[in-house]
Amino acid sequence: MKIHKLKYALIALAVLFCSKAVQAQEYDLVIKNGTLIDAKNGINKKMDVAISEGKIAEVSSNISAKKGKKVIDAQDKLVTPGLIDLHGHVFFGTEENSMYSGGSHSVAPDNFTFRSGVTTVVDAGSAGWRNFQVFKKNVIDESKTRVLAFLNIVGSGMKGGVIEQNVNDMDPKMTALTVGRYKELVGVKLAHYSGFEWTPTERAVEAGTMADVPVMIDFGGSRPMLSIETLFMEKLRPGDIFTHAYASLGSRERVVDDQGKVKPFVFEAQKRGIVFDVGHGGGSFAFSQAVPSMQQGFKPNSISTDLHIGSMNGGMKDMTNIMSKFLNMDMPVAEVIAISTWNPAQYIKRTDLGHLSVGAIADVAILSIEKGEFGFVDTKNEKMMGDQKFQCEVTLKDGRVVYDLNGLSSKEWDK
Repeated sequence: MKIHKLKYALIALAVLFCSKAVQAQEYDLVIKNGTLIDAKNGINKKMDVAISEGKIAEVSSNISAKKGKKVIDAQDKLVTPGLIDLHGHVFFGTEENSMYSGGSHSVAPDNFTFRSGVTTVVDAGSAGWRNFQVFKKNVIDESKTRVLAFLNIVGSGMKGGVIEQNVNDMDPKMTALTVGRYKELVGVKLAHYSGFEWTPTERAVEAGTMADVPVMIDFGGSRPMLSIETLFMEKLRPGDIFTHAYASLGSRERVVDDQGKVKPFVFEAQKRGIVFDVGHGGGSFAFSQAVPSMQQGFKPNSISTDLHIGSMNGGMKDMTNIMSKFLNMDMPVAEVIAISTWNPAQYIKRTDLGHLSVGAIADVAILSIEKGEFGFVDTKNEKMMGDQKFQCEVTLKDGRVVYDLNGLSSKEWDK
């Protein structure tokens, strides 16, 4: 009888011990010892972050490692919200003569996002209202990356050439109706139009007004050049986005004049609420524009890649490379993170993203800042040297590790 009682007592103790162990591991993941940079919440200091069921569960100065089923030691690293790339082209496909709109000029998002800390990419007008459903079915719904989009004012999207010059296919009503139908659509895009007229801009803004979303403008260029002062001060609304802010092309007006001075109306436009986006790309970022702009206090509101086949292996490379360029142009680390996370989230009215508040979606980037001698290249194949650069160590999307450069989230194998 005593043996049976002892047996039951031991079983009860074992159950109690296991129960307490399970209770102790109340979080799926704990990130410890990193410097948390969260612009929305004004945090830039050492903080631990706990994640449970895909959401941020706790943010505090010391969370016990015993509470996490998995623990990542982020010592000497930055812990930031997942990066938001405000301008990419990811409507990839095999349709003939379609370029970025279901053709070969766009790229598969998952191949390029997570490895640079990007958890959300916003496609910049690859699709129009005529083919957005194909984009959604074939790419958006099939990608692990969160893919949002600006809808092109051209109904058939960014197919290139004369197709994008068709003013008759720029339908504000159909564009606005489509934007209103899909939660993934966060704005309207105009790009590549090369005529000396304002009709395309006005129709894009009309669609944006009808749908209550921002418009992103990529001036395609014209002869003579259209005035960017007129664009900023008369045509666009506060909250609308001018991408390729530091481009130096002969077909569109530059923000820095031939004497190296930022034009005064550019500062006024930024104060007015025009959003200046980097949109680096394969041909739209020059140090001759960016460096004097930074020196004179004209900073970008958001960093983005303009990812496509013409930029991915050139001077652009990826999101962290562009962020590193601004870091080496003396932009403070916290500011670089802010314009790559919380700022773009606000511009596209997706304030559920870009921060690590308790209850928020657990999209997280763990970054290191490497020291050394590095070369950074612009789209004119000109080089700027720097002594530091961002490197993505780990990316989490919805609380799950989706990229881990050096195995920070893994256990060592049993020798």
